[in-house]
Amino acid sequence: MLARLEQTATPPTAADLERVSHALLVLPKTDRVAALRATPFGDVLAAALSRRGDKPGELARTPLAASLPQGTLAAWVMLDAGRSAFEQQTLLRKGLQLLFAEKPEALTVGVFGTGAQRRHAARLAVYAAWVNGARLPERKKKPSARPLKRLRLYGCRDGDGFTVERAQAAGNLLARELTVLPPNELTPGLYRARVRRLAREFGWRHEEFDLRRLRRMGAGAFVAVARGSDEEDAAIVRLRYAPARAKRKIGLVGKGICFDTGGHNLKSARYMHGMHEDMNGSAVALGILRAATEARLPVAIDCWMAIAQNHLSPRAYKQNEVVTALDGTTIEIVHTDAEGRMVLADTLTLAARGKPELIVDFATLTGSMHVALGERYSGVFATSEDLARRALAASRASGERVCVFPMDEDYDEALESRIADIKQCTMEGEADHILAACFLKRFAGGVPWMHVDLSGSSCKGGLGAVASDVTGFGVAWGVALLRDLL
Repeated sequence: MLARLEQTATPPTAADLERVSHALLVLPKTDRVAALRATPFGDVLAAALSRRGDKPGELARTPLAASLPQGTLAAWVMLDAGRSAFEQQTLLRKGLQLLFAEKPEALTVGVFGTGAQRRHAARLAVYAAWVNGARLPERKKKPSARPLKRLRLYGCRDGDGFTVERAQAAGNLLARELTVLPPNELTPGLYRARVRRLAREFGWRHEEFDLRRLRRMGAGAFVAVARGSDEEDAAIVRLRYAPARAKRKIGLVGKGICFDTGGHNLKSARYMHGMHEDMNGSAVALGILRAATEARLPVAIDCWMAIAQNHLSPRAYKQNEVVTALDGTTIEIVHTDAEGRMVLADTLTLAARGKPELIVDFATLTGSMHVALGERYSGVFATSEDLARRALAASRASGERVCVFPMDEDYDEALESRIADIKQCTMEGEADHILAACFLKRFAGGVPWMHVDLSGSSCKGGLGAVASDVTGFGVAWGVALLRDLL
């Protein structure tokens, strides 16, 4: 649940700030102490800066908090329009963390400067307050924090109540809520039940391809992974948002492996820990769908979720098997821990049959992407230069940073098999993030396609606007991409 927003068009006065408990004050870039003193309680800010030996411009890099005479805890940040969206979001997140450490139920945000500066600051600050003010699921006797219930904005009034920012925050929160759930609370069956409830709530068309149906259809790649589970609760789920005024038709695909043991190629304890988060790609796709719905974006979306688990059992698929995918491609199994590309292969085939203008898939797919980028960026592959440019433009607009990787045809040589149409992967693991993309491209059916390998799905201490370790990375980027396409 996101905090209720109240708006006042004018910046806060000293009297306004005296009546609240916690305030985030967002200033435009300045190096003049006199400009600070012209704002409410600017003398408190100037004194705090002087005590630290800092100049005003330091607030564009490091937030500062101080108590006002009446007891209000205020945090000041300074937005520099010359810095990236990611840098500005990071600064706001750090400023909010100084306030949220006290678990407030109400927060006041004041923005200053010209009309354009206040509108820009308000959009960023309100979004950051929403995504960080909501609480993620936890199972403690005593909750570690309280949710933010009321958000009061001074200095800007948006006629739509920041609809896009609110929708994006709701989508990000949904992705994070699902991702942090323990694996006993988000089995494939329980996940599907949650999705059915969401479909009813938002009016999405809903369809499930369960294992019996997938076997009849010949979706051997997906079924191979699901074979290892005792419960036959795996499925490919399709959700459809189809507004009457839709201008574009997009397919979203997400990897939804609710727990990944590695199968017969069993992970060690260190690398199996946290594998309940391997369904994050499906949660991101679902979060984008929710955001687009709540923002009423005029785009038709088919959201496909490949929901399964990768377990070890006598029935689990094994190395050296050859399985036949839904499109008839035969696949030589090389490593059972490369299950993500298997479930995505058949899901991409189904998505392509819907004839969208573009397919975008999201997955926590490869360890090699983490090696390449760490946890602060995610990797993107695209079938055209135009799509690659759009991916980078969405990154700059959203503050969720991506790096575009190559996918040249000569990489395909590494996936040539002596006994099947294609290898699932290689044993060497070299450039596996690129080889995985090359493998998946084969199943996109010639539809323009982008693949997002979510190495930024979790970042210790938070990332950009989001303070939790689980970041929801991809929702804001996906919303920015949809708006760019429109």
